Amino acid sequence: MATLVIDLMDRRPIWALPDRSRAAILAAVPADWTVRFMETPADGSGDGVQRAPPELLDAVADARVYMGYGIPPEVLTSAPGLEWVHSGAAGVGSSLGPEMLERDVLFTNSAGIHAAPMSETVLAMMLHFARGFDVAVRAQREGRWSATEYWAADAPVAELGGSTVGIVGYGGIGRAVARKVAALGGRVVAVRRRGGVGDAVAGRPAEVVAGQAGLDRVVAEADYLVLAVPETPRTRGLMTRRRLFAMKPGSVLINVARGRLVDEAALIDALDAGLLRGAGLDVFRSEPLPPGHPFYTHPKVLMTPHVSATTRRFWERETDLITDNIGRFVRGEPLRNVVDKAAGY
Repeated sequence: MATLVIDLMDRRPIWALPDRSRAAILAAVPADWTVRFMETPADGSGDGVQRAPPELLDAVADARVYMGYGIPPEVLTSAPGLEWVHSGAAGVGSSLGPEMLERDVLFTNSAGIHAAPMSETVLAMMLHFARGFDVAVRAQREGRWSATEYWAADAPVAELGGSTVGIVGYGGIGRAVARKVAALGGRVVAVRRRGGVGDAVAGRPAEVVAGQAGLDRVVAEADYLVLAVPETPRTRGLMTRRRLFAMKPGSVLINVARGRLVDEAALIDALDAGLLRGAGLDVFRSEPLPPGHPFYTHPKVLMTPHVSATTRRFWERETDLITDNIGRFVRGEPLRNVVDKAAGY
């Protein structure tokens, strides 16, 4: 006999557990399991992890498995029999408090589930600057015919084919970006904790480098620098003023990871100095971004409000992950997406 608590009724409709996923989860658990679906609105924004309401603590008291958007510390302290916890979010930083680190409990997340929509967002941001859509949108808003801006000798138009795309973080999102870039003829150089040869993309492997020296090399070479690395103590503040000003002249910074990876004041300075072609930003140090922030009106910034992972196909992929892992858990097999608590992802 086991109790599974599902706490995935997000307050945002597109992320709320749909009926078809409930049915699939019920079909995946053994007949003698008890499944409790929480109806209290949850909040999966960021890494999730809100204060657990009393009804949730009552529900998990005898649970072996808990699934929510992030893992509230109160859940861990209220459920002595927990063996496995799963987060519907990809980021885990907010879940790695002392209650999690000191507890012998399996922790899985939803890393990789968001790779398809996030990589498409990255590609769209690159094309926005490569093909001069920022110029076109601004001219359209102002009621101007802007052809002469595209005819100038220094026109802000390029092609992804033949460009160098640096990807910081070569997990599921980074590899998905690499495949799309390579399909368009771009060169991919990725940075991860350990170097070597990356997955084959478009018939050839991506070059993978490691360490601070590898990162500095990619920063200097990339026409488009994509941040897709988890936020950990090692990566927080990664894009310092020094690194931003060391980027290739005319390059573009794209951040779909976490806002605290970037010195935002230094980024604005680099844009204002004419060093960078632009910045595509989905994440910010403070969210929501406060009114009056320079990013809102900066002509070289393309903003999305931390929605790069949003897609109506989320629950299709998340349900497959959950039901597959339930089967693995029952059979005593290794689970997918186990979080390395020490590494922070």
